[in-house]
Amino acid sequence: MPVPNPLFDLSGRAALITGSSQGIGLALARGLAQAGAAVALNGRDAAKLAAAAAGVRAAVPGARVTIAAFDVTDGAACNAAVARVEEEFAPIDILINNAGIQRRSPLAEMTEAQWREVVDTNLTSAFLTARAVAPRMIARGSGKIINTCSVMSEVSRPTIANYAAAKGGLKMLTRAMAVEWAKHGLQCNGIGPGYITTELNRSLVENVEFNKWICGRTPAGRWGKPEELVGAAIFLSSRASDFVNGQILYVDGGLLAAL
Repeated sequence: MPVPNPLFDLSGRAALITGSSQGIGLALARGLAQAGAAVALNGRDAAKLAAAAAGVRAAVPGARVTIAAFDVTDGAACNAAVARVEEEFAPIDILINNAGIQRRSPLAEMTEAQWREVVDTNLTSAFLTARAVAPRMIARGSGKIINTCSVMSEVSRPTIANYAAAKGGLKMLTRAMAVEWAKHGLQCNGIGPGYITTELNRSLVENVEFNKWICGRTPAGRWGKPEELVGAAIFLSSRASDFVNGQILYVDGGLLAAL
């Protein structure tokens, strides 16, 4: 019987995954737990997080799972939560900045509140959470930071200027992290999902015309599934990626490769 490659084994490591009470974040938490990692789930709704954690434990018997309910756009809350997770659960070896929202509007009609909410949640939160975690990783001489970017880190379309700006900024923040922290033993990379069937995209999936356009625009001819991002996350979380830094791994069914 083939022996699993130890390069991808996450046993003995702990991950904090923001925005993981549902969707992509929850799928990544489940996938990392299956690879052996202890996982801390984050969101603002403690009850929803508790249900998500129970689901991970049911899917991965024996998994170590905890919850960390805090607002990732609040720097003081990030600092306190990271300290609590490290003291009460485990040192954070892997940070996945996945928290994200969408507030669609034509650019000329977009309110300042719509702009700030999306940029704060999708971009500033990654800075705040990484700032809380990175010094601890640096002191230990190792760590993996993975930012959930997007195909919108490279392209845009109408009504999502705030989201595209945030995800483009997150791509460059990822590279800035790598430039500053690689010498300390950290690897900082991003995953760039294409169009994935999540709660965030429910209205688009149910829009017959848009669904047809996406399936025609994507060479794979379909939407992606949250679990199809797990392999990339395990790779970037594991020793297999120890010399990979400042990269964005797009998981998009070929969308960015096609005109």
